[in-house]
Amino acid sequence: MSRPEILFPLFADLEALEGVGPKTAQNMGQMGITTPRDLLFTLPHTGVDRALRDTVEGAALPKTLTVKVTVGAHHPARNRGGAYRIHVEDAQTSFQLVFFHGRSDYLSKVLPTGSTRVVSGKVELFDGIANMVHPDHILPEAEIGDIPSYEPVYPLTAGVTQKTMFKASRSALTRVPQLAEWIDPGQVEQERWPDFAAAMTAVHTPLAQGDLSPDTVAKTRLAYDELMAHQLTLALARASERKTVGLVSKGTERHQARVRAALPYAPTGAQERAIAEIADDMARSTRMNRLLQGDVGAGKTLVAFMALLIAVEAGGQGVMMAPTEILARQHLEGLQPLAEDAGVVLELLTGRDKGAERRAKLSALARGDIQILVGTHAVFQDDVVFRDLRLAIVDEQHRFGVRQRLALGKKGASADVLVMTATPIPRSLALAQYGDMDVSVLDEKPPGRKPIKTAMVSTGRMDEVVGRLQAAMDEGRQCYWVCPLVEESEAVDLTAAEERFKRLRAILGEGRVGLVHGQMPPAEKDAAMARFQAGETGVLVATTVIEVGVNIPNATIMVIERAETFGLAQLHQLRGRVGRGEAASTCLLLYQSPLSDAGQKRLEVLRETEDGFRIAETDLQMRGHGDLIGTAQSGVPRFQIADLDRQAGLMAVAQSDARKLLNEDPELLSPRGQAARVLLWLMRQDEAIRLISVG
Repeated sequence: MSRPEILFPLFADLEALEGVGPKTAQNMGQMGITTPRDLLFTLPHTGVDRALRDTVEGAALPKTLTVKVTVGAHHPARNRGGAYRIHVEDAQTSFQLVFFHGRSDYLSKVLPTGSTRVVSGKVELFDGIANMVHPDHILPEAEIGDIPSYEPVYPLTAGVTQKTMFKASRSALTRVPQLAEWIDPGQVEQERWPDFAAAMTAVHTPLAQGDLSPDTVAKTRLAYDELMAHQLTLALARASERKTVGLVSKGTERHQARVRAALPYAPTGAQERAIAEIADDMARSTRMNRLLQGDVGAGKTLVAFMALLIAVEAGGQGVMMAPTEILARQHLEGLQPLAEDAGVVLELLTGRDKGAERRAKLSALARGDIQILVGTHAVFQDDVVFRDLRLAIVDEQHRFGVRQRLALGKKGASADVLVMTATPIPRSLALAQYGDMDVSVLDEKPPGRKPIKTAMVSTGRMDEVVGRLQAAMDEGRQCYWVCPLVEESEAVDLTAAEERFKRLRAILGEGRVGLVHGQMPPAEKDAAMARFQAGETGVLVATTVIEVGVNIPNATIMVIERAETFGLAQLHQLRGRVGRGEAASTCLLLYQSPLSDAGQKRLEVLRETEDGFRIAETDLQMRGHGDLIGTAQSGVPRFQIADLDRQAGLMAVAQSDARKLLNEDPELLSPRGQAARVLLWLMRQDEAIRLISVG
């Protein structure tokens, strides 16, 4: 398939535009503008009022003004590099036009004495006299129409001027074709959206400051086009994934019932709902691709295990993958008792398995004697063969690329895939990042989880904090001490952690304090964690390597030093490491005063709520989605007009619109389907176009 002809004018060379030569085209390339289409998606960010006035008299200077003047005497510069001044008069007063390095021959041609001209530029007072230095526009009265009364101001790069951008964008607007509508007609009518060409013209010809707002109907329409193209791409990916014939895995409840009977309390409504959604997906002949999102402590483990049991009840096997050895072992500890209740065989495979032991595990796996495997990346190796892999569960999505998800799927040609994440993701981001997946959300805490008391303490009260630790340790409790994050370098992080470790060791006693940080060899890190897990050390000093998944029920205090340097989501994750046992837990946010307003607000939100979704939404409002997950590796697309932070609702509408269109017209062959193909080409979604079944 090739680009539809109707779009050719928008994808032509930039040099086809008025005022753009090879050099300008090259400079525009620095801004990512390589075609007229790119120029059109580069919107003006502000504007200048250039409405014609009678006089500069009475204006609040400095200000950009446009007036009609009669040109008077020229006063060339007395010395080189001095100012060339021209006396001019408007309807009420006189002022000066000033040119540095002005050339007489040129200026007397452009501004001949006695002529009438329209000049537009910034007017400032200098020694009590109004001056317009280097006017932006000088035109004969007849050409006044060339100055827009409100001039859009574009982002620039070296070698590209406002004039060039203005002229080139006018020229690009003449190339916008009338395109058939790809948005649901009901949606267009309800929102009173203009068509694509009219919207594009409107955003480039603002008539006043208000027209630059992101909420105008024209801008919202174009934002929706971007989101719709993105969601169509994800929906196509989802549809092509669904064409992969999956295995039908129907549970018999045999093992599940035994686990339910052994549980000390009933699963929450959210857990039951998620289990039902997963069971329903697994029973279908298409492949499951589902995201299980749950806050810290929402009970994802139980849901995941029930899903694994469905695979076993259907006569197959399940695998659960974790990003690190520590987490894999922890899953094993969490799942082992459930496996015993269920009466199924559960085994662990990590990079540590060597020689005969590894060979024995692999042959048991190939025979189907191991029903559920828990492991690290080691399960990707070629010699790991399952007898009948039905379900692959991947923990902590963002540590795990899409590529690995697919590689794991290949182990069982059409195994269902469930991805688990403990990071509550705001809805708009979840849609942008995981729009191709179906999402189950655990938004209730199981009974029996005690709330964590969160307090803000200034670093000036460090001694009290240490005293409090000592008391807790004497009662046999354990504590995490997280050291500040120093952006500049890991080496600095390290010194901070080592200093704190030495000081705490001096006060609390030699063997009672452990240390883990990112620079340690993995084996040392594991050993330090293991000592803490076994209760041999009472305090674990750490950089943020402990944020994911570590489970130590006896740890009841979390101290986060310089808490104001952490992101909200990260603080919430760290806090979730305590409060996992019977005893009441505390999280101390140590901050250095004075706190910035934003810092204060972040820590207060944390103090007030343990709801990860509310925290994530606040984080998004405060920081924007780019910082939230580090846009580079996040898989969240970059939109030029749409703003994810503010237009989450629009993204949700785009998702349902895209999915509905594909359900009704999977090949995109109807008139609206054909229009949607044009949208995909227009938005450079070439991958999506390849997914539309060829032919």
